[in-house]
Amino acid sequence: MTDIHSDKILILDFGSQYTQLIARRVRELGVYCEIWAYDNDLTTIQEFSPKGIILSGGPSTVTEEHTPRAPEGIFEMGVPVLGICYGLQCMAEMLGGEVSTSDKREFGHADVELCSENSLITEVSQSVWMSHGDKVTAIPAGFKIIAKSGNAPLCAIADEQRKFYGVQFHPEVTHSEFGEQLLSRFVHDICGCGNNWSASNIIQDAIDTARSKVGDDHVILGLSGGVDSSVVAALLHRAIGDQLTCIFVDNGLLRKDEGDQVMATFANNMGVRVIRVDAEQRFLNELAGENEPEAKRKIIGRVFVEIFEEESNKIDNAKWLAQGTIYPDVIESAASKTGKAQVIKSHHNVGGLPDDMELELLEPLRELFKDEVRKIGVELGLPAKMVHRHPFPGPGLGVRILGEVKKEYADVLREADAIFMQELESTGWYEKTSQAFAVFLPVKSVGVVGDNRAYDWVIALRAVETIDFMTATWAHIPYDILGHISNRIINEVRGISRVTYDISGKPPATIEWE
Repeated sequence: MTDIHSDKILILDFGSQYTQLIARRVRELGVYCEIWAYDNDLTTIQEFSPKGIILSGGPSTVTEEHTPRAPEGIFEMGVPVLGICYGLQCMAEMLGGEVSTSDKREFGHADVELCSENSLITEVSQSVWMSHGDKVTAIPAGFKIIAKSGNAPLCAIADEQRKFYGVQFHPEVTHSEFGEQLLSRFVHDICGCGNNWSASNIIQDAIDTARSKVGDDHVILGLSGGVDSSVVAALLHRAIGDQLTCIFVDNGLLRKDEGDQVMATFANNMGVRVIRVDAEQRFLNELAGENEPEAKRKIIGRVFVEIFEEESNKIDNAKWLAQGTIYPDVIESAASKTGKAQVIKSHHNVGGLPDDMELELLEPLRELFKDEVRKIGVELGLPAKMVHRHPFPGPGLGVRILGEVKKEYADVLREADAIFMQELESTGWYEKTSQAFAVFLPVKSVGVVGDNRAYDWVIALRAVETIDFMTATWAHIPYDILGHISNRIINEVRGISRVTYDISGKPPATIEWE
C-alpha cells in the first residue's frame, strides 16, 4: 500500500488570504501538505517531519518588533524552506538581512527578470502577481539575488547550500505566469517529494483506514445529497458495505425533486442502505412565526439533530458517526478556537451533534479540499452532475426564503429555482458560475397577467463567480438569457409578478442573502 503521507510539506500560515491556495497548488502537484499556524513550537514541527517548509505571506510587517516570526530553530532543521512575500521578509530578517518599507508598493502584475542561475527559478523573464509594501534591502550571509523587479531589486533570493529560497511575489495565484513550475521545482526537485497524493491512492488509503477503525461495527451517516456527504457515503459503502446506514432527513426545504434524486442515486443505483425521513411538516411547524435568520438556522439544526438521534437509536450496533468534514472546516475551526478568525454567522452546514450520542467520529474527508473531494467523487463513480453541483446551504431553502418560512413560499421558490438552473445549464452558464440560486422575497409587487392586475411575490436571482468563496463578483449573464429566465418564471410559476437580478459583490454583500 502506498503511504500517501510519506512525503509532506508543512505550510506555516502568517495570515495571507492565499495560504489555502498554496496548499491546493502543492497537492495538485501530487504532494501532501498541511497548514499550521506560524506559532507552532519547533518540537511539534520536528515530529511532523516535513521534507520542506513554506512560509506564507501575511498582512503584517517585519519592520515592527512584535509582528509574527517563524519558530526559533526552524532554519536549523536541515530541510528546505521557501518564503513567499511576508515569508521571504521574515526569513531574511531572522537570518540577519534587512527589510524596510518601500517608497513604491507593488500590487498586481509585475515583470520579473532572472539575475543568476539557481534551482528555483529558471525562466529568464516572467509576469508575476505582487502584493507588498515592504521589501528586502539587504540579504543575509550565504544568500544571492536570483531575480529582480522594477520596485523590488531583491525580488527573489536563494541560499543554495542550505536550500533556503524566498520570493516577493505569489507563485500560488494563477496570475503568476510560471508559478506552478516554481512550486514544482521546490517540492519535487529541491525537497525530493514524490507524487503519492493522487485520487486513487487517497481512496485506497481512506478505505483501508475506515476498515481498520470500524472493524465489525456499524456506521451511520447523515446524508444530505450535498457533495461532501455524498462522497462519504460512496466511499464508506465501498469500504464497509452494509455496515453503513445513511439517514436522509427530508426537511421540506430541498430543491425540486432533490429527495427523489438522492434516493435514486444511492439506494436504487448504488445499493446503499438509506433511511428516508419525511419531516417537512415537523420543520415547518417549528419554523412558524420565526423571521430572524440566525434563529431559523438554529431551529433547523436543532430539529435535524432531534430526528437524527431518534433514527440513530433504532440502529443496532451503531458505534460510529460519519461526517463530511473537509480540510477548510478543520482550518477554520482551529482558527476560531485560537481567536484568529471572526464568526460572521453560523456556518451553513448543519452540525453540532451532541456529545452524549456516544458515537465515535469517522471523518474520511477531513484532510481534503473541496476540489479533491470532487475528484475522488468522480473516481468513485458518482454522477458528474452531483459531484460538480453548486454549494447548497445545510438549512436549505430556509435561508433563501427571507423572513418566515412557509410551505407556500418554499413551493414557489422551488419552481423558480428549477427554471433558473435549467436555463443556466442549457446555456452553459452553470459551469461558468460558482454558485447560483433563487431567493424568495416576502414582498408583493403589482403586475399584469393577461388583462388582469396581479399583486404577487418577488423572486431575486443570484449568480456569482469566485475561486475561494471569500470574495466573489456577480456573474455577468447576458441580458437576453436573464430576460428569458424572467419570462419563464413569471409565466410558469403562479404567484410571481416580478423577477430581479442581484448585482452585489462580496464584500460588501454575502453570497447567500441570509
